[in-house]
Amino acid sequence: MRRYYRFFTAGYFVVVLGLLPFQAMAQPNHDPVELAQNAGVIGEVRVEGTQRIEPDTVRSYLLLNTGDPFDASKIDGSLKSLFSTGLFADVSLRRQGDALVVNVVENPVINRIAFEGNDEVESSDLESEISLRPRVIYTRTKVQNDVKRILSIYRSSGRFATAVEPKVIQLPQNRIDLVFEINEGDLTEIRSIRFVGNREFSDGRLRGVIRTRETRWWRLLSSDDKYDPDRMTFDRELLRRFYLTDGFADFRVVSAVAELTPDRKDFFLTFTVDEGKRYQFGKVDIEARLRDLKKEDIAEILEFEQGDWYDIEEVNDAINDLTNKVGELGYAFVDVRPRINRNRKDKKIDVIFEINEGPRVFVERIDIVGNVRTQDKVIRREFRLVEGDAFNSAKLRRSRQRIQNLAFFESVGVKRLPGSAPDKTVLKVDVEEKSTGQLNFGAGFSTTNGILGDIGIIERNFLGKGQQVSLSLTIASLQSEIDFSFTEPFFLGREIRAGFDIFHVSKDLQNFSSFETEATGFGLRGGYKITEDLRQDWNYTFKVSKVSSVSTTASTLIQSAVGNSTTSRIGHSISYDKRDSAISPKSGYIIKMGNAIAGLGGSVRFIKNSVGSFKYFRIADQWVLKFGGRAGYIFGLGEDVAVLDRFFIGGDSLRGFESRGVGPRDIQTDDALGGEWMYTGTMQLSFPLGLPDEFGVGGRTFTDIGSSGKLSPTTSAVRDSGSLRMSAGFGLTWTSPFGPVGVDAAVPLIKEDFDITENIRFNFGSRF
Repeated sequence: MRRYYRFFTAGYFVVVLGLLPFQAMAQPNHDPVELAQNAGVIGEVRVEGTQRIEPDTVRSYLLLNTGDPFDASKIDGSLKSLFSTGLFADVSLRRQGDALVVNVVENPVINRIAFEGNDEVESSDLESEISLRPRVIYTRTKVQNDVKRILSIYRSSGRFATAVEPKVIQLPQNRIDLVFEINEGDLTEIRSIRFVGNREFSDGRLRGVIRTRETRWWRLLSSDDKYDPDRMTFDRELLRRFYLTDGFADFRVVSAVAELTPDRKDFFLTFTVDEGKRYQFGKVDIEARLRDLKKEDIAEILEFEQGDWYDIEEVNDAINDLTNKVGELGYAFVDVRPRINRNRKDKKIDVIFEINEGPRVFVERIDIVGNVRTQDKVIRREFRLVEGDAFNSAKLRRSRQRIQNLAFFESVGVKRLPGSAPDKTVLKVDVEEKSTGQLNFGAGFSTTNGILGDIGIIERNFLGKGQQVSLSLTIASLQSEIDFSFTEPFFLGREIRAGFDIFHVSKDLQNFSSFETEATGFGLRGGYKITEDLRQDWNYTFKVSKVSSVSTTASTLIQSAVGNSTTSRIGHSISYDKRDSAISPKSGYIIKMGNAIAGLGGSVRFIKNSVGSFKYFRIADQWVLKFGGRAGYIFGLGEDVAVLDRFFIGGDSLRGFESRGVGPRDIQTDDALGGEWMYTGTMQLSFPLGLPDEFGVGGRTFTDIGSSGKLSPTTSAVRDSGSLRMSAGFGLTWTSPFGPVGVDAAVPLIKEDFDITENIRFNFGSRF
């Protein structure tokens, strides 16, 4: 509820705005000609009526002074000069003998400003919008302007029936309290949206294009079903873009009309459109006018050809792609312009891309704004451009993507501004920070073990230096784990990502493999980029493991593993990342290969290899297809591979099957033994559910495949088919106010009778 302010002062009264100015009729205004009659010399300038303002201040605004003749034009100018100051509600000049008497009525000073009746808009929001403030001179013009500002706030939120009445309370010493009495009225919603002139697309299809929505009960959290004239203007542009991407090059919005219902509660919106003819691409060609640049080197960039329906977005994308491609080939100054020729008779549009040498422009300065917590150097080191470099749009685009990949910012904007000279430019980086701390909760439900859970705390931008610190703790009836890690992305001031891990893991695998295990150790990590997309990483791990509490009925292969072991392992990986985003990829691909060798000390000796790749396709807006997989192989160096080092799949790696639910298994004890090789693959389609964006709900369907097999030594007591497993399912993701929530339901389609299935899995988290 809003606090209602009312001011009551004994002996004083409330004056409506229309009754001001105060004491305006105290002295009559005299005609300047009349004052100048019987012209003589001014012997004295006397000021009357001042309270706060010094008489000398009033005299300073006059165009005449003592000793000057009574001049009609200067008297008139003086009158206008005094009124233009905004300090006075009324001014009058009169002649009294040889004296010029200036009588003024000062505008009052605002003591306090209050709002009444504002239930839907905070008083602080209204105060920040208006121009008047306490201790500021009151003027009717300023009040009227502030009334308009208040009305605009309410209209932007869909309240067009709002009325604002300013009132003043007169106080001693020519002070006032200003009160804005507000009658907010009802929300004016959108009863219907109609289209006139559309033949190719239905009204329903076009309603899905624009931002404004018809009022429906499920849009309780949305403001898009409230009338907003600015949003309606944006809707016109959205319609134009939609038609231009489907070949209608002559499309125009003839009119967009909003009609208020007689009860002033709802609007009828009507868009009248002229679709025009539909065009196809005619001749599509590239004219490269740069030295040593061949058209054949860049022609594959164009994703459209003659005969395709004309799409202005594809033309714009081609301009950006050509600019970036030519920039990557070493041409810093590039100007790509399309030459478009429209043939209305044949309904063809020829597009010729002219590539010329652009103006030579250099980066004068890089300004960063919006970062409150993150240090400037963290952002600057992601830039592929520095002060003094030749401007390159490809490097600028890559720089922006690298900053986004930090996952420190809600939005990243980079603008080019004019520099101090025509050949210089200023790059302004505008970022909006977001929470980088994350508190994660995970849970799962399996057919054999019921509910499991874990918790983790991650800070990805520690002290604003871009460092990552994480502490994870898994608490469950079958597993407990604590892991502390620290990562420095720029070790020793170079682009070397280095860090360490300290961990202790305790697992109760009695239900899986009839034993318990503990592992304590540490790890060191370091990595660097070979090229912009190619990265190499190294790691070293030392741990002491223990297998204990082995059941007397356990598999003989499990019983042979009882005791302690020490692992000293060095690992290496190389990755090639061409994804458009490391956080939320929608296109591109990533390939990663790795291997590790254990035996440089310790009691365990093996070589382990792995490879993985994923490809992303953006089918449509918010429709993303992902497919790919992983594979691995391990073999012992002069000894068998221990059960702790083998591959186990299931759970997140193969949905529909429990963790460790797939692979070699003892016939008699049903113990999971793990395999010396494995592979998994997935094909997943993510899509919107048609709900308002503010709901943050998306869906996905998927098919997973995988298998694991081979044991050394082999025994007849082991079931090890190595056959293909397959599952299919669907899932939901909800970006809730307290964090992301995900649910997956999967059904095994191909399985062995000894596999252990898991049909539902869910997780949720919260960020801080």
